[in-house]
Amino acid sequence: MHYLQKHQEISSRDYKLSSSNTLKGLRERPPSTYSLKMEAFHRVLNSTEYYETRPFSAGGYNWTLRVYPNGNNKDGGSGYLSLYVAIDKSSLDASAHQEVYADLRFYIFNRNQRKYFTIQDTDVFRFNAFNTMWGFSQVLPLDTFKDLKNGYLYDGDHSEFGVDVTVPKPFEKSELLSFSKRSDRFTWTIRGFSTLTRYTYSDVISFAGRKWWSYQNVFHMMTRQLGINSSGSGSGSGKAVSLFFHLLANQRTGAYEAVYVLAKFQVLNQLKLGNIQMELENWYGITSFGWGFSEFVSFDDLRDSSKGFLVDDTLMVQVELEAISTTKYFPS
Repeated sequence: MHYLQKHQEISSRDYKLSSSNTLKGLRERPPSTYSLKMEAFHRVLNSTEYYETRPFSAGGYNWTLRVYPNGNNKDGGSGYLSLYVAIDKSSLDASAHQEVYADLRFYIFNRNQRKYFTIQDTDVFRFNAFNTMWGFSQVLPLDTFKDLKNGYLYDGDHSEFGVDVTVPKPFEKSELLSFSKRSDRFTWTIRGFSTLTRYTYSDVISFAGRKWWSYQNVFHMMTRQLGINSSGSGSGSGKAVSLFFHLLANQRTGAYEAVYVLAKFQVLNQLKLGNIQMELENWYGITSFGWGFSEFVSFDDLRDSSKGFLVDDTLMVQVELEAISTTKYFPS
């Protein structure tokens, strides 16, 4: 069985995909599996239907490279140079209907470019006891290949072919990134606000099986917790309260896990006049374990008792977790 598929000729410089999923191009790197050099191509051209190399090993199987100098007429290759790879049947277990999936990339050296013309398919080829040979019937037009000015024949009548055969193994490790909607909510009642030191921290918060904390204006690696800086941080220094939300570093399921968080933060209005609300959407563990707002609520709004955010020297802050990611690793 042959690979019965015709391929549209495209520029070797464009690296475009034709409708038949064939990728053609030029590359400097020589073939890594097998190379075939011919010093008198015309003798092969005039004397045989195809030339077949000795067996070579790749991926635990034995293979041969076949060059059809006049094209494989049985596979629509008339007028073209055809290249194929065949697997040694003896390395297959026919009784078990064994199949071998292989990536194939064929090479033809171009002396003018000092590079290799390559052709490959974007999918793997499936070899078994009934389908032992796959390749391309229309690699290059024979006239293009034979014309000395094109550089495929050089030093009189020399040529070079090659192939990379890669037998990919199924992956053994994987991970699953999933997202879930949440409605976890934590309200932090901060009493004696005017007497606070610069940094204030909430109790540890348990959201979605992880621990967090909040604080005002400092970055610490702890669980999940809110932190508030009553003096302001960064752009909010001296003019606004800063609020940050942290994930404890030891709360990730893996050393490389990044945790996506979508959360809503509010300063609750105790006179029911409308809350101040901000939304946080970010990844924890990529560049930081803590994210938040340098300008969460202005001092002017807090000083104005008619606005209802600071009542009886008490500030109420609320965080609501709306969505979070979880990463599972296999094997765990």
